[in-house]
Formats: sequence, C-alpha cells, structure tokens
Amino acid sequence: MRDGYEADDFAERGEEREEGVSAQERTFAALPPAPGRGFAASWWGKAWLKALEDTALDGRQLKEGRRVAREGRVGAVSVRPGRITAVVSERDGSTYRSDVLLQELDEQEWDRFLDMAVERAGHIAALLDREMPPHLVEDAAAAGADLLPGIGDLEPECTCEAWDHCPHTAALCYQVARLLDQDPFVLLLMRGRGERRLLDELQERIAVPSGAQEDAAAPEERTAGPEVTGVPAAQAYATGGILPALPTPPELPEALGTAPSLDTETDPEAGVDPTALEMLARDAAARAHRLLADALAPGHEHRPVAEGLTVRQDAVRLAADAHPEPWIMNRLATGSGRPRAGFPAAVAAWRYGGATALSVLDEDRPLEGEVLARARTRLAEAWEEDEAPRLLAEHNRWTSVDGRIQLRYGPDGRWYPYRREDGQWFPAGPADEDPAAAWAEAEGI
Repeated sequence: MRDGYEADDFAERGEEREEGVSAQERTFAALPPAPGRGFAASWWGKAWLKALEDTALDGRQLKEGRRVAREGRVGAVSVRPGRITAVVSERDGSTYRSDVLLQELDEQEWDRFLDMAVERAGHIAALLDREMPPHLVEDAAAAGADLLPGIGDLEPECTCEAWDHCPHTAALCYQVARLLDQDPFVLLLMRGRGERRLLDELQERIAVPSGAQEDAAAPEERTAGPEVTGVPAAQAYATGGILPALPTPPELPEALGTAPSLDTETDPEAGVDPTALEMLARDAAARAHRLLADALAPGHEHRPVAEGLTVRQDAVRLAADAHPEPWIMNRLATGSGRPRAGFPAAVAAWRYGGATALSVLDEDRPLEGEVLARARTRLAEAWEEDEAPRLLAEHNRWTSVDGRIQLRYGPDGRWYPYRREDGQWFPAGPADEDPAAAWAEAEGI
C-alpha cells in the first residue's frame, strides 16, 4: 500500500495518459459532502451503482467507500473514454489515485447506435434534456451497443494496490453516480463519445441521408406527381435540437437608466397624463431589472413560476413601489376597489410582505385542525408563562385585551403584526415565524 500520494504526481501521470485525447475529456470539480442522502436518484444512476455493487466481492469495502464519498473526500473527477479518475483522501491525510475502467464501444457499435438514434428523434431530444429514458437504452442494446455497465464491467485500479474494488474506487463510483444523475452524457463519454462529437455526428447523419438516398434511387422507383420541397418534420425536429447553444445571457446592469422625461412644449393628447406615463416607465424599468436579476440567479430554472397579479393587487403594488403623486395614489386606490381611507394600510401591507401580506390584511380566515393546533402551540412556546400577553382569539387573529395590538397567522405559517391606529388595524412590520418577535414589532420595541 502506498500512502501520501501527491496530487501533482496524479497530474503528471494524467498528462502522460491523456496525450492526444484532451478534447475527449471532462473534469468535474469535487462535490460537497452528501450526508444522509442517496447517491443516485435517476434510474440510470442507480443502474451504474448496481453494476458496482454486483461486481464487488467485499461489501465492507463498499460500505467504507460510501462513507468516504459522503464525507466529500473524493477530489476532482476526470472523465474520458474508457476511464474515470480522481484523487481520494483518507482521514489521516493520505491520498490515493483511483481509476475505474469501462470498455469503450468500438466504431461499429457506435455506428449502430447513431443509426438507431437518428431514426428516433425522441432519443436525441431526451439526451439534450439530460435524460436517458429506458427505451433509449433498450433500443441501443437491441442495436448491439450496451450503454450501461453490467456485472464485471467496472474494473478498478488504485495506488493502494487492492486487487478488488477498494474504498477509494468505490467512493469514486458513488461520486460519479451523482454526476450521471445530472448529465447522462458523462456515461456516453466513458463509452467513447463526448457530447460535442456525438451531436456533430448525429447532425451529419440527419443531413446526409435524404439527399443521398434520393440520388441513389432508380428513376422507375421515383413516384410521379408534383415535386415536394422542404424538409420532413421529423428531420427538422431532430436537427433543431442540436443547433448551436443559445448566446451568453446579458449582464445585469448595475443600476437603472435615466428615467424618461415627457415634459415637452407640446400639449399631450386628451386623456394622456405625462406624469403618470413617466411613473409607469420607471416602474417597468425597475420590474425588468428585478426579473433579469432573478433570471440570472443560480437555481432560477428550478423555481416555480410566480403567479400573476390581479388588477386590484397590481394597483396596490404600483402604489407601494412607485411612491406616486397623491392624485395618482387616489386613482390607484379607486383601481384597487378600496376606499381611500383604507388604501394606505394596503400599501403598507404590500411593502412588508407582497401579495401574501395583502391577503392577510383582507382575509379573516378561520383556522381548523392541525393548522389551529400548530398556531396555538407556537403561541404557547413564544413566552414564559408569566410573561405571555393576554390574547383574545378569533379565527386567525389574536388581539390584546386592551385592543391595541393584534397578531394575524398567515397562510405561510408566519405571524403578521398589527397596531390599532385611528380606529383601524394597520400593518406594524414584517412577518416573523416567532410570534413574540412579531409582537415586539407591533409594540415598537
């Protein structure tokens, strides 16, 4: 066994082995620890792990490998045709270069796979969506190209000199299962084709056959009738999926541009108010800036699409965001369907918590079952018994006995503070998961 394996030694050996195939290699940064979670969620990731677990002779080594991978001690993973490589560290600081070999598909096998994929445009679309449906693997196997490894296909090599899968190669395989979940092209690269090369070869096969086959057909085989021009729908669909990637997203401007000025010597048309239009233009620019910032934020594609606002909600939002002139504020109050005296409370609610806070202002919701029990429990736990305020409960609202302060339990499970002002309940601050904190906000503490 060799301890103290150096990362630069790994780099040197990697350069020797990788000479001439650098275009067919991908390196993935080390993944963070994964406590208490499975290493594969996709069916193909689980199939990869089954090949490992069916092959290894010592279950204790696999268990130790899972522990090493969970602790995040697998370094950057290099993936190239026929081989995956990483430096794996032990708790004592010793490091080992670990490799797992997988047989590449030969040229004939790749030809059969490409011919099969071209005939089934859905397979290409699935891969581009980073999916590997079972029928793709089944069709590939039927064409003589096995994509997923089977028993004995994952061959280990490690500088710890174990003859079977050791904890280091097992940890590497568990970590690669996480990569396969994100991108099945990792498996195709191990089998011998990188993503770009594979898509280029598919595009060539899609473009060539139609013209070549027509030229090769005998005159008597060509059907009579009007000439049909264009591209078959299936071919256009498949080709469209492998066009060049979209351009790089724009950078987020540091600040909004200068607001337009509509104050000119020319009188506006009847019914058009320049001041209101300027406000709407500024608001549109601010919303566009926020939308772009949200779209460029990491993980944006996984977030649910926000629900659209009603006209009444948007009137309150506009008043809260734009700080309009008083006469415009009155028009927005009318548009919101609220009396002018109650509109400031709606604007304040929006500023504290958007559409949810606005619904808490408007709705007197009865609480039942688990929701009511949960609210009561949180109230009971918020204060010491001798410090708890005396509250009168009605639906989702708890009011102090002197009628000055109120807590409202929102649909999001948070507490919204209210204070009695000029005979009406007015939002007193942002919501809080802790009712005691919301109460302190209402008291102005």
